[in-house]
This record gives sequence, structure tokens and C-alpha cells, in this order.
Amino acid sequence: MSPPPLITPLIEKMVRRDVITPIERQALAALLGPTRRVAAGKALVEPGDRPHFSTFVVSGFCARFTLTPTGGRQLTEINIAGDFVDLHSLLMRQMDHGVVALADCVVAPAAHEDLRRLTEQHAHLTRLLWLETVVDAAIHRQWLVTLGQQNAASRLAHLVCELYLRLEAAAIAQDFKFGLPMTQVDLADVLGLTQVHVNRVLMELRRQGLLEWKAGQVTINDWDALAKLGQFDPAYLRLQNDPV
Repeated sequence: MSPPPLITPLIEKMVRRDVITPIERQALAALLGPTRRVAAGKALVEPGDRPHFSTFVVSGFCARFTLTPTGGRQLTEINIAGDFVDLHSLLMRQMDHGVVALADCVVAPAAHEDLRRLTEQHAHLTRLLWLETVVDAAIHRQWLVTLGQQNAASRLAHLVCELYLRLEAAAIAQDFKFGLPMTQVDLADVLGLTQVHVNRVLMELRRQGLLEWKAGQVTINDWDALAKLGQFDPAYLRLQNDPV
């Protein structure tokens, strides 16, 4: 049985790690309410919100963000189709960060009441969704190391490698090509750099022949060299088959 279209990217990720039964696929699909569109630059979740549902990304790109008292913004994770941007809000209740659309998105809610019911009825799915939050935390840890220990070119290389593998796992990217409609301002807020510095780093990676980035489309020309530059080890993404 094919997974319902809205939930397909999540199923694609999950089957990389474990076996998902037809009943489990339908249970996941039943979580989602009506979709809505969110324009680029608009917030899906604001810091301090107390959502009664978790938001699932059907298509597009979002990012978690934290604002500083002086008005600065740090993007702390990029969310892609197949991600719950705030699955942790089921237990966290009040959000200590926000989520913004980096590009036009389609999202769907999963009511906390329905998520609680699923955890009571489907133990295996509960573990798989728990793993989603564990991987979220691993991404945050890895980004901390990248920001603290790697130079600008290495940070960008690591980000591109991570996003490609995550998109490939969700069956959204292949052949080392993917769409990434992020502005250089967004990249600066991810990488902890200025917009001018981001532009210089992009030019340097192009000059080295490692990648191309034109009109929101990224092509990785030399995966091995890019991964080496980014000190990228994909183990933290848990994309191997390892049933829970």
C-alpha cells in the first residue's frame, strides 16, 4: 500500500531506518488536518506560543529561529518536507523559539490530542517519532560544533552535505542536485556570518569546483571533496537501517 501523498516524505525517511506497516502508515496519515499555505518570511510559530498542535511540513523549507535582545536572529535548524517543526511542543507546551518559512510552504497540523492517542495505541510509531526528536537534537549539537569549531567555508560545506542527505532520504533530491530557495541573508543567519562573507564563501566553493548554486538550485560537483571540507560525518542523521 502506498503512503498517502501528504505523509510520503516522512514515510520515506522512516523506511530508511525501519519497517513501517500499512496500518502504521495510515495511522500517521490520519494525524494530519487540513493543509494551509505559508508565504516565505512568515512565522509558523512565534516564541512564547502555546500550540495545541504540531506542524508538519508537506512542502517547502522552514527554519527554527531564536531572537537576541538586540534584534539579532540565529537560525538553529532547517526543516524540510517530511519534518514536524515542533513535535516537541507536545511535551514542551510553551515554545522557547519560533519557526519561519524560508520559502513558500504547505503545512498541516497534527493535533496534540491525536498525537497522544497515537502514542497510546502504536508503541512502535511512538519510538519512531521519538527518534525524530532525537535526530533533531543531534542536528542541533552538530550545528553547535560546526559554528564553534569550523571556518566559514567548512560550515557552508557541512550545511550543504547535511541538507542533501536529508532531502535524498525524503525522496526529494537525487543525483547530487536539489532545490534550496534560501537567501544569502538566511544563510548568514544559519552560519553565523555576514551576508558579504557568505557571498565570498559561495564564490570560493564555486571557484574550487565543489558546487554550483544558481536560482535556488544546488548541484554538488564533488561530494567527497565537499564532505571533506565540511568535516561531514552523516552518522548523526541516523539514516541507516537500524530498527527501533
